[in-house]
Amino acid sequence: MNRRQFLASASAALLAAGLAFNSASAAEAIPGFDDAAAKGVPVLVHVTAPWCEVCQAQKPVVARLLGTSDFKTMKEFDVDFDSQKSILRKLRVQSQSTMVLFKNGKEIDRSVGVSDPARIEAFLRKAL
Repeated sequence: MNRRQFLASASAALLAAGLAFNSASAAEAIPGFDDAAAKGVPVLVHVTAPWCEVCQAQKPVVARLLGTSDFKTMKEFDVDFDSQKSILRKLRVQSQSTMVLFKNGKEIDRSVGVSDPARIEAFLRKAL
């Protein structure tokens, strides 16, 4: 099993075990998250690092998708892997290139290391 598959499996296991990030801690961790959750808009938390090649491949795909009418209501919050460690702990994120998806303030899914545009789009659609 490669590292990406392991990380994705581990993330899914955490989610299934009910250790998901909740909106109460989001308000403390990410400025603006609480407002977005209160409005009921879908939220993407994107954990990136400037040195991460996968992150750099994800960014234009996410930007393009969020610029379309299908995703116009989605709010994105960028989290820096190197400097925002307290948020990473609250999110239980252990890898850059992680995308965490929220609907109505509750985590519904996460993706690690995916840069394929079709897979990113399918992932984001889960929150619509």
